[in-house]
Amino acid sequence: MLKSQATPDSAATGAASPDALLFREGMSRVAAAVHVVTTDGAAGRAGFTATAVTTVTDSPPSLLVCVNTASRSAQALLANKVFCVNTLSAEDQALADLFAGRTGLQGQERFTVGEWEQLDTGSPALTTSLVSFDCRIAEARIVATHHVIIGEVVRIRLGERKSTLIYQGRHYHKR
Repeated sequence: MLKSQATPDSAATGAASPDALLFREGMSRVAAAVHVVTTDGAAGRAGFTATAVTTVTDSPPSLLVCVNTASRSAQALLANKVFCVNTLSAEDQALADLFAGRTGLQGQERFTVGEWEQLDTGSPALTTSLVSFDCRIAEARIVATHHVIIGEVVRIRLGERKSTLIYQGRHYHKR
């Protein structure tokens, strides 16, 4: 049996709007690669785990990253105007948990785990990542509870070919 739910029509669009819990449940069924997004600069070093990362265009190369407006990492990333998207291998699940705030380490302490280097922007690049996309912010806007940030890729570092860490059904998987 299929479940479907909608709330009353939205005055702005005239379309039905699904319940937030139903939306989150639906999105939990969509598999996504796991990334650690990092930044460094005058506003300090910060990072967070993200699955809301996608390609925008290949000419010029650019990525879209979403981050909750309430997070300290979002504020540092916007102030520094640079970030690095590090795509995690299945071997880096502990780092995903660490940067998702599931351990006791906070802020700078998180960077004591793993091996990090700096690329062109100065943002931390994880040496074990499948790929690191070093970016400068090209555009940022607030959409509801999140900053939607588009970064122009200034450097790409390819890592080893390994299984990718995937998040789906509220659990990690490897692909």
